[in-house]
Amino acid sequence: MVKRQTPGSPERKFSLPLGLIAAIVLATVTAIWLISVMAGRPPANTAQENARALIGGPFTLIAEDNRTVTEKDFAGKYMLIYFGYTFCPDVCPTELQTMSTALDMIPQDKLDKIAPLFVTVDPERDTAPVMKQYVALFHDRLIGLTGTIEQINDMKKTYRVFAEKTEDTGASDYLVDHTSIIYLMDGNGEYLSHFSYGTTPEEMAEKLTRLIP
Repeated sequence: MVKRQTPGSPERKFSLPLGLIAAIVLATVTAIWLISVMAGRPPANTAQENARALIGGPFTLIAEDNRTVTEKDFAGKYMLIYFGYTFCPDVCPTELQTMSTALDMIPQDKLDKIAPLFVTVDPERDTAPVMKQYVALFHDRLIGLTGTIEQINDMKKTYRVFAEKTEDTGASDYLVDHTSIIYLMDGNGEYLSHFSYGTTPEEMAEKLTRLIP
């Protein structure tokens, strides 16, 4: 954490570039995610088998039109899920734009099988109307999901998502450190694959086209 300078303290002669700080934070939270996924379980034949057993499950959330939705509403669809928040200054918009561009690059028959979801990790600020306005900036198929703090926390646990508010911030002016991973779940709601931060739209589109029949 980079501390704020206090009055009367000597002026800093150097500082880390913002891009490097962001990279360090993303590497840290991704490492936490990997440890969380792999810890406390017997070895499996592959990392994908571990992930399939540990990631995903039932959830109850609130859609942007204030409907209550569960995983059953997306049965038969390949859920493409990103966890983030609308006040995110850079990482979330970048990843949602990558997802949106990739969706526009795949064949229509495969696109029709995908339910792209943006799940907030900041339900206190990301109400249903806020989510509706935000997802409209990216793709007409993107569905924004929020909920109570308890509902969001339950889904974070189910999907092994790390997210927490940063320290030394005001009551309503804060950032949220979180994993930046896009999950692809199959038609039964089971983990199929994921896309790490930095995946290009072309790479994502190729993989979606290959994995979705």
